Amino acid sequence: MAHDHKLEILRGTVKFKSNTQKIWGVLILLSIVTAVEVVLGIYKPEVLMGKIIGMKILNWIFIILTLVKAYYITWDFMHMRDETKGLRRAVVWTAIFLICYLIFILLQEGGYVEGVYSNGFIKQHGF
Repeated sequence: MAHDHKLEILRGTVKFKSNTQKIWGVLILLSIVTAVEVVLGIYKPEVLMGKIIGMKILNWIFIILTLVKAYYITWDFMHMRDETKGLRRAVVWTAIFLICYLIFILLQEGGYVEGVYSNGFIKQHGF
């Protein structure tokens, strides 16, 4: 490959990091985060079943870990680490905002649909 090494300057020292090292690093990090998600999903610790802002702590952990994986994939595979600070922020923060907005909408609508199934028709007052 033409670009099989990347020059990194760290604390005044110059070091080369190969693409193979970067790929293994990404694989290991994403595998660890995914393994944590799977273990939490299988065992569902009772400690994490308390609620914060109307949702179980376990669900918040899943959302946060998913955002971490999405951020890291964007950072590494879209080569955001090599871009200017303004472009990185524009891409990453826009995506995070839209993901959080989607989560909010899904939780609102999901709560309404669950209420309809369990209680019958629900009329929202004030709208």
